[in-house]
Amino acid sequence: MGSRIAQPLLLGKVIEYFTPNSTMTIEEAYMYGAGMIVNVYLMVIMDHHYNLSAAAVGMRIRIACCSLIYRKVLKLSMVSSGKTTTGWLVNLLSNDVNRFDMVTLFLHFIWIAPLQVLLVTYFLWQYVGVAAFIGVAFIFLQTIPVQSYMSKLTSDLREKIAVKTDERVRLMNEIICGIQVIKMYAWEKPFANMVALVRRSEIDLVRSTSYLRGVYMSFMVFTERTSLFVTLIAYVLLGNTISSDKVYSMAQFYNVLNLSLAIFYPMALSTGAEAMVSVDRIQEFLMQEEITPRKAIPSTVTQNGMKSCSLGVTIKNGCAKWSPSDAQPTLSDICLHVKPGALCAIIGPVGSGKSSLLQAVLGELPLETGSLLVDSDISYASQEPWLFVGSVRQNILFGQPYEKKRYQEVVRVCALERDLQLFPYGDKTIVGERGVSLSGGQRARINLARAVYRESDVYLLDDPLSAVDTHVGKHLFEECITSYLRGKARILVTHQLQHIKYADHIVILNNGLIEVQGTYTELTASNINFAALLNSEPAEENTEKATLQNLSRQTSHMSRQTSHDSTQSIVDEENEDNEPDENTELLATGSMKMSLYAKYFKMGGGACLLLMLVLSLIIGQSASSGSDYWVTFWTNQEQLRKHYANMNTLEDQPMNVLAWNTTPFPGAKNTELDNSSGINVYNSLTNMSSVPLPGDNQDTMSPLCSPGDLTCISRRNYTSPVLFSTEVSLYIYSGCIVACVLLTLLRSIFFFKVCMNASIGLHDTMFRSILQGTMRFFDTNPSGRVLNRFSKDMGAIDEQLPILMLEVIQIFLVMSGILTMVSIVNYMLIIPMLCVAPLYYKIRSIYLCTAQDIKRLEGVTRSPVFSHVSASFNGLTTIRASGAQEMLRKEFDSHQDLHTSAWYLTIAATIAFGFWLDCISNVFVGCVTLSFLVFEEGMLGADVGLAISQSLILSGMLQYGIRQTAEVVNQMTAVERVLEYTKIDKEQGINSESEKKVPVTWPSKGAIQFDHTSMSYSNSDPPVLRDLNFVIEPAQKVGIVGRTGAGKSSLISALFRLAKLEGSIKIDQVDTQTVRLHDLRSRISIIPQEPVLFSASLRDNLDPFNNYQDDTLWNALEEVELKDSVESLSHKVNAGGTNFSAGQRQLVCLARAIVRNSKVLVLDEATANVDPQTDTLIQGTIRRKFADCTVLTIAHRLNTVMDSDKVLVMDAGTMVEFGHPYELLQNQGGYFYNMVQETGKSTAEQLYQIAQQAYTQDVSIEDSDKNQESQKQS
Repeated sequence: MGSRIAQPLLLGKVIEYFTPNSTMTIEEAYMYGAGMIVNVYLMVIMDHHYNLSAAAVGMRIRIACCSLIYRKVLKLSMVSSGKTTTGWLVNLLSNDVNRFDMVTLFLHFIWIAPLQVLLVTYFLWQYVGVAAFIGVAFIFLQTIPVQSYMSKLTSDLREKIAVKTDERVRLMNEIICGIQVIKMYAWEKPFANMVALVRRSEIDLVRSTSYLRGVYMSFMVFTERTSLFVTLIAYVLLGNTISSDKVYSMAQFYNVLNLSLAIFYPMALSTGAEAMVSVDRIQEFLMQEEITPRKAIPSTVTQNGMKSCSLGVTIKNGCAKWSPSDAQPTLSDICLHVKPGALCAIIGPVGSGKSSLLQAVLGELPLETGSLLVDSDISYASQEPWLFVGSVRQNILFGQPYEKKRYQEVVRVCALERDLQLFPYGDKTIVGERGVSLSGGQRARINLARAVYRESDVYLLDDPLSAVDTHVGKHLFEECITSYLRGKARILVTHQLQHIKYADHIVILNNGLIEVQGTYTELTASNINFAALLNSEPAEENTEKATLQNLSRQTSHMSRQTSHDSTQSIVDEENEDNEPDENTELLATGSMKMSLYAKYFKMGGGACLLLMLVLSLIIGQSASSGSDYWVTFWTNQEQLRKHYANMNTLEDQPMNVLAWNTTPFPGAKNTELDNSSGINVYNSLTNMSSVPLPGDNQDTMSPLCSPGDLTCISRRNYTSPVLFSTEVSLYIYSGCIVACVLLTLLRSIFFFKVCMNASIGLHDTMFRSILQGTMRFFDTNPSGRVLNRFSKDMGAIDEQLPILMLEVIQIFLVMSGILTMVSIVNYMLIIPMLCVAPLYYKIRSIYLCTAQDIKRLEGVTRSPVFSHVSASFNGLTTIRASGAQEMLRKEFDSHQDLHTSAWYLTIAATIAFGFWLDCISNVFVGCVTLSFLVFEEGMLGADVGLAISQSLILSGMLQYGIRQTAEVVNQMTAVERVLEYTKIDKEQGINSESEKKVPVTWPSKGAIQFDHTSMSYSNSDPPVLRDLNFVIEPAQKVGIVGRTGAGKSSLISALFRLAKLEGSIKIDQVDTQTVRLHDLRSRISIIPQEPVLFSASLRDNLDPFNNYQDDTLWNALEEVELKDSVESLSHKVNAGGTNFSAGQRQLVCLARAIVRNSKVLVLDEATANVDPQTDTLIQGTIRRKFADCTVLTIAHRLNTVMDSDKVLVMDAGTMVEFGHPYELLQNQGGYFYNMVQETGKSTAEQLYQIAQQAYTQDVSIEDSDKNQESQKQS
């Protein structure tokens, strides 16, 4: 601060040497000049070191807040996590915490600014007396009240923007996670409308904030000028005459005040206000309810280090509810005791509270009344498998030490050996986010293996058998649950009733109550509903869920990657170096292309709009320069007027000033002035240029004039003097200032308008591209990577990039004027300019080379942070049950450290760049200052003041401008990254005009024909479906069965054209490849493998297009027995449908299908997570509501397809059998026959009877139809 105040004083002293009648010696002038140069260097050193330290402090605050947020995530209660969205978390960790990076740079100016005002006011008072208080009061009124109000507005808008951004990012996260369902339902349009609505409300607020910033940046330009204007007018009207030394000193002092009050103080207020908004939002998150630590009693340990006896699980009179506002408790009067070593099976219908009971044991659902006694070591396998990005081994070990023998045994009992042999890197194969590259069965078994590998006293297994084939389920139950875990307390939630006979204790739950519990023998002897459940036992043995999303794709992809023998050991220790690479984010390289800027501004508007923008920028700068030019012109006129007035007084001659005259200047020292004599002068003041006057005759200059000898200089320079009156000068000056203010405001708002258009265009283009992207793009890109574009990158494009661009444009417009001015005043200064220009360019080139890559690296290292938070948030229960919080905290800190290293490199490189540019600029300042002292002859104080003051401004401004150009290039990486996602591979035929538009009634029958159909997920992958040929007749019910990896789900992908096809699929004789994708997908209904619900109303989840009446939707809900479960169609659905059970979510999907009533219905293993009664309900509803429709069912339980018209047996992507189940069972060497036999003898007999009965019924119906036809013909 002291250096900044000293600079105008030192400049004033240097100028004083060149003023008329100065008594300063040349030695003193050199001393002041040297002092000014040293002072400038001191300012540079202190400023840049302060900036580095402040930026580092801001970075540390941000890191601390991120760490705090993540640690809070790991402690969120289940209720709090239901209220929290991934979008909120991502926004907190991206946009909100970034405010701390900025606030530390400017916050100190809140106390620095008042001190500077006091000091500057004192020195101004020394120069111009009372006028100083008027000028300072005016700059104060322009800045403090106005900027404070604008900061308050900005803060309010920032808070609203953050909420809207949360909503948009949350919505984008849901879309990305549920993109396959959205595509298969052809729901792109309603989701695009939802995003457009949220984006529009967000961008309206961003636009308002941008216009406020435009006004603020305009104040940066004209505050100094208007303050000087008011001070000069006050000083003149008080009867004083202005002089160049006073004007230049005042200009420098107001420059200091302008920096503090109009730039740094408002920045301190706005960044401080935005930081406070972020603090409030972070505080709101940190105040969310935390989970109550489970009070577990550790087992006692004997002297030999072995555990004595474990406690098992005991609940006495337990009552619990998820939310205090719930009318009915989730669990009521639960009394349960599971002894150590016992296997307890829990069964019950959908929504009965089975999973909630396990959550209560885990401590996730706290008991309101009653007591819970459980061992400290609990292992948990969740109903929905949770996997993170890492190797299969890492997912199984999950922080536990690797013990080869135990690990191999766990892999064996969890039936993973064959799968790992197929993987190219065995158990080191990378698992994608959420396990997208694995089948459902593989995900479930890895999830189970993680729980089993962990040595615990109690094992909680939430329906792990529903996601696997029958024989695999039998293996898991016998080898893993019954054998390997014997001696441990086990609670198994299951719908597979064939296994419960082997349980030591059975619990039947219904509506949160234990209806009955006891041993298998006790329950079979009772007269309760359990007996009815057991009657369906043989059929239930076929519980097969070869949930296979993307399995064939995975297997083929893996086999392509490796050539090693598949029999190689899956956990071979010698193969440690054969590590796979994760699918890393592509990192752009090289310099930023100009075409990128062209695309950005093209998004902002057409050629006419951009031309108008350029003109507004130039005219605005001309207005600013014009006002500076005029104040310089007027200042010199007043000084020369005073000089000639003194000359007239000496001659005792009156001097009358008129408008203008062209009487030649006589040239004599004591010449009498004509009535209208005057003189034209040089222009001199900050940022302005000067041109030779029309009357100059520089060839006749006298060679030497002493400094400040106005008579000599006048005689030398002017032949046609012109003089304006003070009143006219004031009017012109006022007009220039008004034009400067208005045009500067106009150009700023105009510029932000163009930038907002570009921002809207970029977001919409990227979003459309994402919606049209192929499924392979989503399978190979984690959600965090995509969300990074929509959160951090779009935040930079919306708010940071326009400000930086406008700053750079303003700075370089001003700099062009400065350089022109300095060159005209002293053309010798062109030499040092030419010397420093290449240095500037070279340093900028070196910096940009490094900075662009560092910035790109920073962007890439940021994505894993978001992905890690998202994955942790989705697997909270598993993480806490496994006690892995500390391991994940360390992993998060590791990701954050990597990002921090890239970020610190960014700020250090930027500040070092600015420091060296300032050093070079100061060399130029030294050259300018010393040149006037060395070549002092004939120099006016105005010339010297102009050149030095402009050079001083150039010093700070040039480095800031060039640094900001580099920062613009850095921020343009956000545009580059967004544009990358506009070029992803897109699905063909999205509403393409070249595709066939089918009739509204298509398909009217539902006949499906596969004709030499093959499919691969990418051009480089081998086909996952090979040469399929079969025909499905209208209204036929076809079951699709096959072992893991057979290609069942790939068949569904082919039907919906989710990947590249060869051959054809015809529906009602129309080739689906010729039909527009939207038409195709909207005419086929699907109940997906994983039920996906979105955070909207229940109505929107059933009918996002609002095509159906409420009665239709209520009827559909009644059909699936959900009508009594919801209060209204506006019932709020949480993200992912977390306020519904897994079975209820599946029923909502069934209701969707009923509402659409398509002629073709696909069930992709849709009843895996439901109890037998609900399964019966679903199957009965489908048979009743879709009797006239073609139904394709991927079988999860063989009894559901035994009465089908046809069964399609798949193996390795090919059709191996196709026919009626009864006919296929006649082939005792066939695939289908062997699958039925694997269910067990009694079950196989029952399945055979079902098939035979259905076949007989079908034959009799056919015979009846033939008889009727023959009667009609006769």
